[in-house]
Amino acid sequence: MLTPDTSQALARLFSELTLGTSPHAAYVLNRGDVGLIRSLEKLSAADASRSVNGGATIAAHAQHVRYGLSLFNRWAVEGGNPFADATWDAAWKTTVVDESAWRDIQEGLREESARWLDVLEVPREVDEIALTGVIASVVHLSYHLGAIRQIGKATRGPREGTF
Repeated sequence: MLTPDTSQALARLFSELTLGTSPHAAYVLNRGDVGLIRSLEKLSAADASRSVNGGATIAAHAQHVRYGLSLFNRWAVEGGNPFADATWDAAWKTTVVDESAWRDIQEGLREESARWLDVLEVPREVDEIALTGVIASVVHLSYHLGAIRQIGKATRGPREGTF
């Protein structure tokens, strides 16, 4: 099946989650929300290294999302199943990061997000499993944005009624 009916909608949602809302529309986030990328820029390495109630750090969530998007980007270019040999546990071992490592994680996430947004914008031939995976990439990102915002108050977007 071709994705022309879904590609623009998925790209719009992914863009909003990563880059923030547009002045004209907000579908998932509140108007004026800067999205994941700029929310993470507000944090120091120490902030990104904090864990709440023994859970994963913001740095781990960001690294996990970056890694997942790198697999989607690999799939888009090479095909096949890059998820088959994925090493998901590596990202979750990210605990304390210094400023250099935190910048690297953010830059990697920015690059992989931009590449994936480019992929989402172009209709392509996919089977049902691939289409489900493409849709899941947006949903999964949304989950991690919410988790990050629960961990770090500074990453939260504008509250309803404040914009």
